[in-house]
Amino acid sequence: MITINPIDVILWTLRRNERDVVNLYSALSPVMQLASGGSMLNFGMWSEKCNEPLMAQNNLCSFFGTMSELNTAKHVVDVGSGLAAPATLWQNQYPDLNICCVNINHKQLVHSKSQTRAALLNSSSTKLPLMDNFADRVLALESAQHFKPFEDFLAESKRILKKTGLLCMAIPVTRKTSSFKNLGILKFTWSSEHYSLEYVKDSVISSGFKILHESLIGSSVYDPLANYYIQNRSTLKKLILKKYPPYVEAILYKSILKMLDASTKNAIDYVLLKCRPM
Repeated sequence: MITINPIDVILWTLRRNERDVVNLYSALSPVMQLASGGSMLNFGMWSEKCNEPLMAQNNLCSFFGTMSELNTAKHVVDVGSGLAAPATLWQNQYPDLNICCVNINHKQLVHSKSQTRAALLNSSSTKLPLMDNFADRVLALESAQHFKPFEDFLAESKRILKKTGLLCMAIPVTRKTSSFKNLGILKFTWSSEHYSLEYVKDSVISSGFKILHESLIGSSVYDPLANYYIQNRSTLKKLILKKYPPYVEAILYKSILKMLDASTKNAIDYVLLKCRPM
């Protein structure tokens, strides 16, 4: 049984500094692994054919890889690489890729050693120990919502990217003010910065990037994910309760209900961005 002090979770969520994010993911990422049966840590991109968690997660990774034009890349930096499952998938799809997985969470990197042949780098997203003009691609697959200051990550990405390189992000965003009225319990359980779509795009442009492609896919992310959990809650709850106390699942369920409500009311969305240095 994984024991978690609720007060610690509240403090991690409210402060959201780098150590808090590490602690939060170390404590709660197994929930997603239990629910999906894999090592992906993203919400997934759902469709009629990809209607289960791991299938949807793999679908998002594959779609993101295509958008990022990985078929023409050589040196890729995956910032906020989680358990390196995306890097493994991309290297299987594009065997010539050299991927560097950057993660501030050392425990996740240790776990990743047996999962991937990518290089592993324990570092902050805002201070990348990589050479100027090194990378063909900088990728942030559902991780940039944690990077703070966001502009520092963008500056580092521009520094290490070649002039012909691409910065690609998949990031949950808000569409309305991140007030308790709009987000409800997500205000406290959405354990990341609540960046708005406008803030993300304005920051990207002011940091010297041109946005080449933008897709809003929230309706293919939040709604089907929430509906899957609601429909399969009994089974998923049993899996989660094998490792977590009941209150963790109860809070998760309430958060998922609010996520569905917020998505339906266009309070939150999920954006894919492809950007090039100017």
